[in-house]
Amino acid sequence: MKERNVTKKEMEAIHPQIPETYEMLRQGRISRREFMRTATLLGMSAGVATIAAACGSPAADPTAVPAAEEAEEVADEEMEEEMEEEMEEEAPATSSKRGGILRVGDDIRAVDHPARYSWVFDANQTRMVYEYLTETDKDNVTHPYLLEEWVANDDLTVWDLKLRQGIMFTNGDELKAEHILWNFEQWLDPDVGSSILGLWEGFLTTSGIEIVDDYTIRLNLDASLLAVPEQLFHYPAQIIHPTFDGDISSGNTPGTGPHTIDEYIVGERIRTVARWASGDEGYWQKGDDGLPLTYYEALEWVSLGEDSTAYIAALQGGQIDAIGTTFNVDSFLALRDNADVKISSTGTAQTRVWRMRQDMEPWTDIRLVNAVKKTQDRQKILDTAFFSEGIIGYDTHISPVHPAWSPMDEPPYDPEGAMALLEEAGLESLDFSVSVGTGWPDVVSFAENVQEDAAAANINITLDTMPNSAFWDLWSETAVGITPWTHRPLAVMLLPLAYIADSEGNPVPWNETRFVDEEFSEILKEAQGTLDVEARRALYADLQRIQAERGAVLISYYMNSWFATSQAVQDAEAHPTTYNLWREVWLDQS
Repeated sequence: MKERNVTKKEMEAIHPQIPETYEMLRQGRISRREFMRTATLLGMSAGVATIAAACGSPAADPTAVPAAEEAEEVADEEMEEEMEEEMEEEAPATSSKRGGILRVGDDIRAVDHPARYSWVFDANQTRMVYEYLTETDKDNVTHPYLLEEWVANDDLTVWDLKLRQGIMFTNGDELKAEHILWNFEQWLDPDVGSSILGLWEGFLTTSGIEIVDDYTIRLNLDASLLAVPEQLFHYPAQIIHPTFDGDISSGNTPGTGPHTIDEYIVGERIRTVARWASGDEGYWQKGDDGLPLTYYEALEWVSLGEDSTAYIAALQGGQIDAIGTTFNVDSFLALRDNADVKISSTGTAQTRVWRMRQDMEPWTDIRLVNAVKKTQDRQKILDTAFFSEGIIGYDTHISPVHPAWSPMDEPPYDPEGAMALLEEAGLESLDFSVSVGTGWPDVVSFAENVQEDAAAANINITLDTMPNSAFWDLWSETAVGITPWTHRPLAVMLLPLAYIADSEGNPVPWNETRFVDEEFSEILKEAQGTLDVEARRALYADLQRIQAERGAVLISYYMNSWFATSQAVQDAEAHPTTYNLWREVWLDQS
């Protein structure tokens, strides 16, 4: 397997851009990870892309790789080795055991329409019931899921999405293109209020969606877009049946997943049950025993409040098998040396975004925003808020882990510069409050660090602390707040969610800063359709500069992500977006 090569003709047959990207890899102009990302987005399977990447030995000196990518190379090679080993296996293992109830501790909030999910745990709690067209794995590679494949034209303006045949909803209907069209109509309806709308703004309207046949839907885009497969895995994009009754927690809406909702009590618990456990053998994915997944018969989510210590104690005491998105840095420190607990970790683009609303005084004056930015001692914040378990941020929502990141100089802690900006704005001091959710210890520490260090610049900050649930009630409306943002594998997928306006000039639903910048939006749209990694990096450099200079966000650090379970839970791993991909997890009940 390792000796096989992939020819230029084979690459061109998939998409004409792949050979050009491969040549950039061979010359050492891009990293293997960037090649893998581009090739798989254009329809090359992850296995074939791995072989091609391994064969594309760079001719250039490896030290020419940009510094921000050097830390990724070891991970790249490990990822490739693991994928090749998986491909070389003659047959899957047959050690997985059936039965048992997987118990997970996490917050349980009220939900209605999946398209309006505003955080990962909402989607995780219905992920076994409602599925996605694509799936981005733990290595940040996106694969077809409900789709059998996708095919893009040369300039990425037409995408054919081809469904797998024989996938059944729980009501007996076969999944077909008409169902996908209905879901797209929901996502793109401004009245629904989905964050998905921001991803497609300027690229797709419902008039551009075409049913080709029962199993093929065509997206006719208004401009080139490279992140289509990634966007189909945005966590509110769960595929539901058109008989949706307006309340997904009722359990009345058919899904294609391996489970059905048995019970949903806000603030208390959720129980989903494997279809096979209730006599329905119709789920399309099978385990290594030939029977429908999942191996466990039920999944129970239990809320223990917002205090992370309650979840730590419950895992240690055996009341739960895993901790969900409530697992934080305090949980990691408390459990990392516990022999009865398994912790897996991964690097991410997750972050905490301290943001100001630029449509509210005094934040209409960018000098005052930038004054606050100068009060960040970034290394100190990372060390104290997240115990150095991450990487420095640069006040831009493009992370060093994103492909095509453009390296930046770390902004220094500069209280004198902050005072100079206040003076320029005609102020001797600046007083304001920031909304802080106390259920995120690192957010509290972040706020306390800035509060303490800003005092030297005559900037006086009050912490308006509240439970996380109260913060989510006002997160986009408060004048100043610190919002947890999860990982997205591509910057061109993340930025449209929060930093653009819709076709009428109104900020998209998740634009919590109300930042609307014509130059930024034009460059972003160009970057969204730019396949050439080097050209995209040049565009990113401008986007990063504009956001650092004119944006209203403080981003001091990006975080590692962990996942903790008891020793009984098998084949569960951390995901950079904290997605729970648990179809093949099983319980060793011995």
